[in-house]
Amino acid sequence: MIATAVLTVGGLVTGYLLSRGREPHNPEPGISQGPSLLTTGPLCRPETQAMGEKAGAVGELRQVLRVRTESRTVVWICQDEAANLYYHANKGGGEAKWVENKTALFLAGVRHNDAGEFWAAAEDGAIFVVTADKLIITHEDGRAEEQDVVPE
Repeated sequence: MIATAVLTVGGLVTGYLLSRGREPHNPEPGISQGPSLLTTGPLCRPETQAMGEKAGAVGELRQVLRVRTESRTVVWICQDEAANLYYHANKGGGEAKWVENKTALFLAGVRHNDAGEFWAAAEDGAIFVVTADKLIITHEDGRAEEQDVVPE
């Protein structure tokens, strides 16, 4: 089941990249084609650790990126000990109520590039792109939401 989810996410991310004019067999320089360890910070939240364990994460998850958007959503990009990346977001941030698939969303199979972009795909076809400056959500119907990152 995890393998199917990983393949699905990989296909969705490839589709997203194609929609941006990139070919999956010849990616632009710096796009991660496999896990590579990134600089990490503190341990990710307990909620993220629990979801990571359910998703088959190897060891503890550590924070790679944390941003808060203008709409008060906080996004964490976390990495396990095998260099796999995960996306976890919660509306209202860490201090708000956490309800998976309602206020919070956890996604495995995150990809990244050297420009600091992280891509994650949800089961419903939505693509999430996170940078230090923006969160862009592209829905399956093509509608895009862009949220600026704000200082905390």
